[in-house]
Amino acid sequence: MSHQEISVPGATLVVETAGNGEPPLLLLHGLASNRTLWDFVWDDLAAGRRAIRYDLRGFGGSVAVSDAPFRHSKDLVGLLDALEIERCDILGISLGGSVALNFALDHPGRIRRLALISPGITAWEWSDDWRARWRTIVEAAQAGNICGARELWWDHPLFATARALPAVAEKLQETLQAYSGAIWAEGDCEEPAMPDLDRLPFLNVPTLLLTGAADLPDFRLIAELIEATAPDVQRIDYAGAGHMLNLERPENVSGEVIKFLA
Repeated sequence: MSHQEISVPGATLVVETAGNGEPPLLLLHGLASNRTLWDFVWDDLAAGRRAIRYDLRGFGGSVAVSDAPFRHSKDLVGLLDALEIERCDILGISLGGSVALNFALDHPGRIRRLALISPGITAWEWSDDWRARWRTIVEAAQAGNICGARELWWDHPLFATARALPAVAEKLQETLQAYSGAIWAEGDCEEPAMPDLDRLPFLNVPTLLLTGAADLPDFRLIAELIEATAPDVQRIDYAGAGHMLNLERPENVSGEVIKFLA
């Protein structure tokens, strides 16, 4: 396993690589987390292929060196260029899923297969309930109470099923306590973008969509729209599971992803 820091325009990204074999598989984590969110499935996914995971800009050890607006999907282009990877498979969860989907729509020639777990989607119109809870977290962070913001995020219904599993709860707390809270305290510095919902009919890569039946309505609706609109989607929905499928159902996730990418 190797670690390195890679410079992309406006940021330095911390990257971890394991395994060998083509095409490479790149993993994108979710909000208020870092690359270790993949620990429960990492060894399985890195067996027999080159697997790459990194901290998104502003998370983990990856830092912005510029205040200029950016896009996570553009950072991904810079990362692949630096690693001399022309084409890869991508697996993303939640925020990482929205980044993966955005990248696939913008750069279809650079992705072979796409796997999404509980994905968000770029420029989504969030529900009133989601916005109200987000606003409370932001207010705490902007008042200087980052610990309180973390606690509010931890108590979010998004993680209800995950909190009920001790090993999963421990991993989530580990990644959450390591998060600076910057996106809450300082705002989201990503460039404005057109809604990817409007572009789903043009998603021309085979896509695996893994969802939990107990996930929140926003994410359930996003998944339903992807399944209904994108031309080549295989969806698996797990009864009793929530948002964090890679932690709640790691054997199912690694097995299905490996089979899909074979």
